[in-house]
Amino acid sequence: MNPSQGQGESAPTYAAVLRVPRYLPVFLANALSMWGDYIARVTIAAVVYERTRSPLATATTLAVSLVPTFFGRSLIGPVVDRFPYKWVLIWSHLLRAACVLGLMWLVLQGASYWLMFLVLFGLELVGGASTASYMVLVTDLFEDRHLYARAVGLGAMSEQFNQAIGLALGGGLIVLVGPQTGLLFDLLTFVVAALVTLFVVELRPVSGERGRGLRGFARDLTTAAGDLARHPVLARLVTLSAIACLGIVAPEALALPIAGQNGWGGVLMASPIVGAVVGIILIGRRDVHEQNRSIVPLALAMPIPLLLTAFEPPIWLVAALFFVSGMMQAFMVPLQATFALVTEPALRGRIFSLAGSVSIAAAGLSYLAAGWVGQHSGPHLAVTICAGVCLALVALIAATWPHSRVRSAVDSAYATTSSRAA
Repeated sequence: MNPSQGQGESAPTYAAVLRVPRYLPVFLANALSMWGDYIARVTIAAVVYERTRSPLATATTLAVSLVPTFFGRSLIGPVVDRFPYKWVLIWSHLLRAACVLGLMWLVLQGASYWLMFLVLFGLELVGGASTASYMVLVTDLFEDRHLYARAVGLGAMSEQFNQAIGLALGGGLIVLVGPQTGLLFDLLTFVVAALVTLFVVELRPVSGERGRGLRGFARDLTTAAGDLARHPVLARLVTLSAIACLGIVAPEALALPIAGQNGWGGVLMASPIVGAVVGIILIGRRDVHEQNRSIVPLALAMPIPLLLTAFEPPIWLVAALFFVSGMMQAFMVPLQATFALVTEPALRGRIFSLAGSVSIAAAGLSYLAAGWVGQHSGPHLAVTICAGVCLALVALIAATWPHSRVRSAVDSAYATTSSRAA
């Protein structure tokens, strides 16, 4: 495909994205590292449950993997802007491999699961820098921003599949070969990812000014937070992403209570994920300007099917409602792509990390809110209540959406080539 493509009638294909030099091995290495994250979570959760037979302790294990992700993305973000992202990626993969070695030793010694929590916390904390570095790397790989927008969609689909594959691999390895061998496979995923990054990723110097020492590090972080909050486009995109979490996570959080004992729990949890994949495929066929114009309408439409859950329809219809709502979640693809391209290159590490931490926090709070409402009103009604609150909040954002500013930012971001290529 011609690198200057983007102004034509048809959107780039996924095959064209994978043909971009160095992207395919980087894409596969990132998938491996994601598998490693999920394998570690499932393996340690299984070990904890085997020893304690406590659902609370098992759930705590999974929660431990979410908290450090928030702190890792928010506090370690400036590292990505201080050092070449190639080395940040390599060292984050190696440090996570070292954490897995620690977990293997703790499992072998039969150590306290609180020690396992601590090491798992460190593994997920370091992953925050890896995630931000990967986002900056992918942004730099695609000089054609239309191809980049397509790559964001491919990455979103990959994340859904990698979550399922990682969880399935983790559970299968524990049953077939035991937790230690499962963790060994986990270790190899991080080592392979580090080697691929070493030999494939181009070394690029960091750009922009950075403060010195710990005070400069903290100043960089607070400055980036202020820049994000004051930016007329980035702030709205982050806010919309955060408030949409309530409608996005409610079906997953309450799927099992809605299903009860009828065996439909897995189907209900999978329905919005499958719907999201279909939505990503469909929106990827549209021009990037059309994609961005659909952000607000799709965000408004996303919680509407969930309002019908209060009538307690047949379980197959609930699954269909969850699927349709998942399709509308495709607005996150152009939102993420535009957010990345509008951010100044010198601030991408910090801004990406901060935005990611906001999303993690919003998702965690949304899970808690959905669970609390479900505890007091019943799972069917709770989904509707969460959807109604989400719809109201999105409507408030839509009423003050800076359409002209967003349109101008999109026109600038999706120029035929990046400023560096020019």
